[in-house]
Amino acid sequence: MTQDDFEALLEQLCQRLTREARESTAHHKPSVFEKRVRTVMSEMLAGTGEEAAPDIDQGFPDIVVGKFGAEVKATEKDSWRCIANSVSEGQRALNVEHIYVVYGKFGGTPEVKWASYGDSIMHVRTSHVPRFEIEIGTEKSLFAQMGTSYDEFRQRPMHEKMPYIRDYARGRLKPGERLWWLEDKDIDDSGHSLPLEVRSILQLSAEEKKAIRAEATLLIPKVFSPSRSKHKKDAYVDVAMYFMTYRGILAHQTRDFFSAGSVGENGATGNFVRDATHRIQEEMREAAQYLEDALFLEYWGRVPKPSERILEWLKHADYFAADWTPSEELFLEEQGKV
Repeated sequence: MTQDDFEALLEQLCQRLTREARESTAHHKPSVFEKRVRTVMSEMLAGTGEEAAPDIDQGFPDIVVGKFGAEVKATEKDSWRCIANSVSEGQRALNVEHIYVVYGKFGGTPEVKWASYGDSIMHVRTSHVPRFEIEIGTEKSLFAQMGTSYDEFRQRPMHEKMPYIRDYARGRLKPGERLWWLEDKDIDDSGHSLPLEVRSILQLSAEEKKAIRAEATLLIPKVFSPSRSKHKKDAYVDVAMYFMTYRGILAHQTRDFFSAGSVGENGATGNFVRDATHRIQEEMREAAQYLEDALFLEYWGRVPKPSERILEWLKHADYFAADWTPSEELFLEEQGKV
């Protein structure tokens, strides 16, 4: 069977299923529509030597006919848009070269259409494991927006797909929003995962508090901004979001975590953020080595080498601090001043 033959089959299939859907609601439920698609397709393939087989071994697409596949989607809404499969496509049938969508829209005027699966993908949802979203008749595919093609994208390992997804998601962020899913590694083999439980910052040990304060101070040098500036307010929002989305920690009063007298006790200047930073320099050095590259890209806009991160941080800190100069007091060893 050629690609033209299979597409002609899909056209006839959808015409027949559309007539059925308008005459009866028997197969309007998504749970029964896939079975009906397979049954009708099997009838149409009778005598051709081909069969509409369920892809039992892999799971994607739903129906396999030689090197062609059909992923079946249905909705009882009046919409041509729905959630599709995981970006990883870990369960894709290995021998299928061309995948199509057979979509039943049973809200409004019932109709069944088919389309190329790759051409129909118009968005990727990143609220959990990234999943494609499809729309029959979309004017611009996701991959056109990403500057690649579906076939090129799907053959990449997951760690090569994620930069495309992050760039796309980052371009859609509203002011004050951050990406929560940052890993460069494969989804199933990630060195970091968000904890299932959310902890209050009050539950942390003194050492844990010190470590995450060092991480946040390193990533978000805006904490040194003057107290009434917009940068200062943005900084504490960024810190709170970092604690929650990356560490699973609920910070009730982020400002107090950085500026309360207890964190800068015994300091010489009376500026609690400033005094506290003197006490976490070693933890910041460690964080500069172990924090993921994706975090620096997210918060700094670039990824310096681990050996250069402290010096880069000092430049940012000097820019935001108003009444003192961090590079004159902090990390003097890295600057060759001792």
